[in-house]
Amino acid sequence: MKKVLLVAVLAIFTLMFSGFWSGDSNHDKKQERLKTAKETLQFLYKHAPEAKKLIRKSYGYAAFSNAGVNLIFFSAEGGTGVAHNNKSGKNIYMNMASAGVGLGLGVKDFRIIFLFENKKVFDNFVNNGWEANAQADAAAKADKKGGAVNASITVAPGMRIYKLTKNGLALQVTIQGTKYWKDGDLN
Repeated sequence: MKKVLLVAVLAIFTLMFSGFWSGDSNHDKKQERLKTAKETLQFLYKHAPEAKKLIRKSYGYAAFSNAGVNLIFFSAEGGTGVAHNNKSGKNIYMNMASAGVGLGLGVKDFRIIFLFENKKVFDNFVNNGWEANAQADAAAKADKKGGAVNASITVAPGMRIYKLTKNGLALQVTIQGTKYWKDGDLN
């Protein structure tokens, strides 16, 4: 029963953030993702100014807008984003979903930015997109008030990750599996 509930929550998040229920055209969905990616980068630059130079020097980057929920022993996250190849200028539209086990409670709206050092790491992320991690997270943020502390352990040579909480209230320690994949409708 617990596995069924977890899969259902994960499926709902994936559908919500993939635009399944919106009547928007693919062009509109792409434009919205590009707008959100730009806003995410501006949010990052505000909190980590050194990232601007790192992104310009990188082979590429990916920016994701995500929401997560943690219900005592289970967590689920879902979101959408875009991977940008700095060398070719090409955008690849992507989705993400995550499920985990651990202790926690809360809901949060957060952003993840990946920086890729070279073509091999970028292509591997875009084509395979798997990340498994342990996560400790404390967030209490509403608009400009509050703060968030995020710590993530990821083993991925050639990749830097920034995780920023936009809004939410969450306290969790989880082991999660996260999958990033190309959006079949938008690419």
